[in-house]
Amino acid sequence: MAANSSSTVSKPSNIIGGKQTGPSAEQVVAAFQRMRSEQRSMASKAAELEMEINEHSLVIETLKDVDPTRKCFRLVGGVLVERTVKEVLPALGSNKEQISKIVESLNIQMQTKGRELTEYREKYNIRLVGEGEEGQGKSAATSNGGGSKGGAGVLVS
Repeated sequence: MAANSSSTVSKPSNIIGGKQTGPSAEQVVAAFQRMRSEQRSMASKAAELEMEINEHSLVIETLKDVDPTRKCFRLVGGVLVERTVKEVLPALGSNKEQISKIVESLNIQMQTKGRELTEYREKYNIRLVGEGEEGQGKSAATSNGGGSKGGAGVLVS
């Protein structure tokens, strides 16, 4: 990226002949932050669903050794329902499989979002504060007006 920071490529002009040709730095940062937020929310949802899978596995393991005709209670839509173990076990297994498929789908979406973020960063030459601090990062922050203008920890040059 250091090669891209020559004087001819360092900052594209957004205004040609009085008309804006591209997004402003603030718009670029806002879009980048939104994309990062979407990726984080996907990751937190995937982690939440992984915990649910673990809970399902624990309950399934516990109920395997129990008499199939024994009563058990299951929370369905906020309502506690009385069932037997033989009715609940297949439903738990099915739910666990569905949740696993959703987690796989979320992981694929997160990978796609990560690639989009990388492409966006390269397209607009976005650097995160603290990234590449080997001397260039400090000078880039000072030459860019003292850092980011609204994007926490994001520099656009």
